[in-house]
Amino acid sequence: MASFAFTDAKVTVNSVDLSAYVRQVTLNVNADELDDTAMGDTFRSRIGGLRDWSVNLEFNQDFAAGAVDATLWPLLGTTTTVTVKATSAANSATNPQYSGSVLVSQVNPLTNGVGDLATTSITWNGAGTLSRLTS
Repeated sequence: MASFAFTDAKVTVNSVDLSAYVRQVTLNVNADELDDTAMGDTFRSRIGGLRDWSVNLEFNQDFAAGAVDATLWPLLGTTTTVTVKATSAANSATNPQYSGSVLVSQVNPLTNGVGDLATTSITWNGAGTLSRLTS
């Protein structure tokens, strides 16, 4: 896949497709840096440790049945599956799907000022492995 405008991301939460409400998605993946520098070394040496991930999502808020609030609110305090793809096309080497369980530690139903577009943003940490599916 060459350069493209990010306009067709697919995001599901608890198997509910919320793509039509998504304004922004950020998938954060990292590994701990472990310093294994030893006596005699003249530069620091590092190895990768445990991996971690989180997802940041911003939605246009909607309180209708099957929409954003109705999907997120009941999940507070539980773990659920989140999937993210760059486009709604089928999984492929050029459109991988990232999938994993998250701890739903926050839900922010209302976070706007007077006259603002009603939106909601969340950040959830991974609760296990993040998979990358290409088929």
